[in-house]
Amino acid sequence: MIIGLPKEIKNNEFRVGLTPGAVSAYVRAGHTVVVEQGAGLGSGFTDQEYRAAGASIEEQAAAVWAGADMIVKVKEPIEPEYRYFRQGLLLYTYLHLAADGPLTRALLDARVDAVAYETIIGREGGLPCLAPMSEIAGRMAVQEGAKYLEKTFGGRGVLLAGVPGVEKGNVVILGGGSVGTNACKMAVGMGANVTVLDVNLRRLAYLDDIFDKRITTLCSTRENVRRAVEQADLVVGAVLLPGRAAPKLLLREDLSAMKPGAVVVDVAVDQGGCVETTHPTTHDDPVFTVDGIVHYCVANMPGAVSRTSTLALVNATLPYGLELAGKGVVEACRADRGLLAGLNCCQGRCTFAGVAEALGLEYTDPEKLL
Repeated sequence: MIIGLPKEIKNNEFRVGLTPGAVSAYVRAGHTVVVEQGAGLGSGFTDQEYRAAGASIEEQAAAVWAGADMIVKVKEPIEPEYRYFRQGLLLYTYLHLAADGPLTRALLDARVDAVAYETIIGREGGLPCLAPMSEIAGRMAVQEGAKYLEKTFGGRGVLLAGVPGVEKGNVVILGGGSVGTNACKMAVGMGANVTVLDVNLRRLAYLDDIFDKRITTLCSTRENVRRAVEQADLVVGAVLLPGRAAPKLLLREDLSAMKPGAVVVDVAVDQGGCVETTHPTTHDDPVFTVDGIVHYCVANMPGAVSRTSTLALVNATLPYGLELAGKGVVEACRADRGLLAGLNCCQGRCTFAGVAEALGLEYTDPEKLL
């Protein structure tokens, strides 16, 4: 199979879908890899390194897309890339289709077979290809939130750690999954007062245990969310429903009860956000203010730490990519039910129930389709 690696063109996206080491793995498995010139520079990988790993280099993205059987990316294609879609192309990347109707329809109309990193289920459960970026985004959420709490960025002028004689900042984390847990680690490490809300009581008990009662855990009810955010300096939206639109937990009406200059970091923005006032932002223009509350809603947060993110991502995605390249999408998904869960579009059909539900599309059971 011919594997294509284009350069990411989303705003300030410096990650790349394959490292030279991953290219070498594909080549050793008998595949051909074509890399767009400069694709890896944002993560510190040169064209020479890709050549040494066995790849050929193309100057233009169009040539990479046109010549490939399978395209490996990091972020979902954006509108200028839709023209490269064609029947039979296999696209392997993050997609987050439940929040992106135009992309979904473009993939379906072109009959692209699309496998989404974020919905692949591991052999031991969990979401192995989403986990490393969730860990990074969770840690970055507190780091970025702490920065935008500074008065020079429009925040309250609060230091999360406090100092002797001055109270600590209050961090509220909506969701106790991978993002929330990693945000909690950072916030606790900074010395902030931390409250985590989740609907899963077993998860709350686990967090209470591992953080040795240094945090407050609350069942995520409407009343508890409202009461918690009233005292918050920083709110981290960390809710995930795999492949589905995120539920709105923090409403517009809640902002008026929050402290002026408090910061919201909505990590769920890729799935539409769990804050009602969320809309995607970029690293160029990361924040906006609504009712006195600073919103940080960058949709590709890990792209800012591209070297770390790329290495962590490829560690997780490479084994599944090799399965897809070696067997083709149909046989690979038949052989691995977890990989089948990653199949969001196939043969012009929407094959992920959460996407179909969110966008009002007809759902096709991928098992029956294949």
